[in-house]
Amino acid sequence: MLCKIIPEKCIACGLCQLKAPDVFDYDLDGLVLFKDNQTMKEQVIPPALQETTLAAYRKCPTRAIVIDKQA
Repeated sequence: MLCKIIPEKCIACGLCQLKAPDVFDYDLDGLVLFKDNQTMKEQVIPPALQETTLAAYRKCPTRAIVIDKQA
């Protein structure tokens, strides 16, 4: 599963990090980024983290998180 983030859409609500703390983090302005690779805008999510990543995707109010299940 490929996960993409769009920081420009992020409103820093904190839901993604609450739902998937092992995947998402924030920059100094509170905008979403990947915890393990803060410069990347997309990342392949390992199977063990897919459920929590999907939960974060579903809760994101601005769709700053995009999921591609085909990847």
